[in-house]
Amino acid sequence: MSVEKAKAHLEKYGFSERIRTFPVSSATVALAAVALGTEEARIAKTLSFLTSGGAVLIVTAGDAKIDNRKYKDSFGEKAKMIPFAEVEGLIGHAVGGVCPFGVNDGVRVYLDCSLRRFDTVFPAAGEPNNAVELTIPELELASELVGWIDVTRTEEIA
Repeated sequence: MSVEKAKAHLEKYGFSERIRTFPVSSATVALAAVALGTEEARIAKTLSFLTSGGAVLIVTAGDAKIDNRKYKDSFGEKAKMIPFAEVEGLIGHAVGGVCPFGVNDGVRVYLDCSLRRFDTVFPAAGEPNNAVELTIPELELASELVGWIDVTRTEEIA
């Protein structure tokens, strides 16, 4: 199970006991915010892209959108999201539970600067009904990130 992979990964850093499981879906930013009782911007959404160098995950604030120009400037190519049916095979987690914890070998993880305005954020933990609260330094550690990037723009979510 995907949550077991994420939990085992988070266990290495002492964060696995913080995984919260909900009786409702938290598969989207809006649903996760309701389940957690927090603002949508604090949901750390993990987006999956296919680059010429392989699969990439970018963790952004819940109110951030990918800026195509910034993405191309960072990666040297146009943003191409991984097709729904291929996400689990390439990343190791299915859509709705994609997170930067316990991913397949070779998947590169980046954190977007849109997250830096928060003390803590809530990424998923492998399933469409869970999340884990982490500080930004804890997310840096547990995500085993390649680095920080700026590939988004933020907008008010209506």
